[in-house]
Amino acid sequence: MSATPTPEQYQPTLRWHSHAWRIALCLVVSGLAWSNTWGGQWHDHRMLFWIDLSVGIISYPLSFLRRRWPFWIALLMACLSSVSASSAGPGTLTAVSLASRRRIGPILVVGVVAIIAGMAYNDTQPVKQDNSAYVDFVVNVVVTAAVLGWGMYIGSRRELLWTLRERAESAEAEQEFRMSSARTTERARIAREMHDVLAHRISQVSMQAGAMAFREDLSADELRAGAQLIQTQANQALNELRGVLGVLRAPDTGELVDRPQPTYADLDALIEDARQSGMHIEFQDLIGSRAEVPTAAGRTIFRIVQEGLTNAAKHAPGALVRIELSGSPDAGIDVLLRNAVGFAGVPAAPGSGLGLIGLTERTALRGGRLEHRRDGSTFVLHGWIPWAA
Repeated sequence: MSATPTPEQYQPTLRWHSHAWRIALCLVVSGLAWSNTWGGQWHDHRMLFWIDLSVGIISYPLSFLRRRWPFWIALLMACLSSVSASSAGPGTLTAVSLASRRRIGPILVVGVVAIIAGMAYNDTQPVKQDNSAYVDFVVNVVVTAAVLGWGMYIGSRRELLWTLRERAESAEAEQEFRMSSARTTERARIAREMHDVLAHRISQVSMQAGAMAFREDLSADELRAGAQLIQTQANQALNELRGVLGVLRAPDTGELVDRPQPTYADLDALIEDARQSGMHIEFQDLIGSRAEVPTAAGRTIFRIVQEGLTNAAKHAPGALVRIELSGSPDAGIDVLLRNAVGFAGVPAAPGSGLGLIGLTERTALRGGRLEHRRDGSTFVLHGWIPWAA
């Protein structure tokens, strides 16, 4: 939206009814202006009568060109008023139209010409003048100023209404954009949350089921215990999925229903759960009191460890996973996961390849960094989060 709109932007579109009432008003103005002179013209100087009437008739179709050439049409109408009072209606219309554009230079030129033409018309008509030239001059100035001032007021009002309408439309478009952006952001957040919550559980289920299918020496009790473990993991995944999707059923408050919000204190449960599913984990925590770790930072660390365990379960089942956490309020929190690359035998669970990408974005949003690399035959996941993330 431009700061100063052009007249073409804020001028209303003229339809047939808009032209109709303008022409009717012009006829009234022309009749009033010519009413004092047409009788004298007809009786004393009939040629002036026909000139006045002819010019007046021509001025009406010319007035339809006022928006194409506003200055020149208004100037021509002002000049024609020196010989025709019947053209006062179209002349007034074109002057108002020019003034509505609020360009001072053209308005002053047309105003001066109109005043001079009005004085010339009074001097050339065969009508006895009761007023002095000074009074006629003052009347012409006042009428011309009133017409042009009215046009400037109309233009100012049109521009104001256009500006308000543009602002309303802009605000509505901006609101729609914010809503669309919020929906997109929320969908992406739900997708990340579903991946973080479910990928770990499903990986454990896949790994356990793959191990049971691979081994042929399991007894009935061992098969039953493995099936119960798979059922437990599946139920936990289902419960957590319900918690994530709860956001779709609470539009009134915007709060998630039973949304899992892991913190740094939940790491022990996460690691113990992974060990029960058959993973080999060495965990070393050098931070100290977990209650001191901020919630936001702890949640991000939890997600990094969870993603590392998920990847290890998918791509290196049975390998030893070493986890080391260290840090302080000044140095931030450092998390390091290491596990062997590749482990033949048990089929790995399929992966989307987007977990580490999304987790890297999540870490960056917290002001930290996350990188992964291969160090010989070892996969390394290394992250850092500021303490006050």
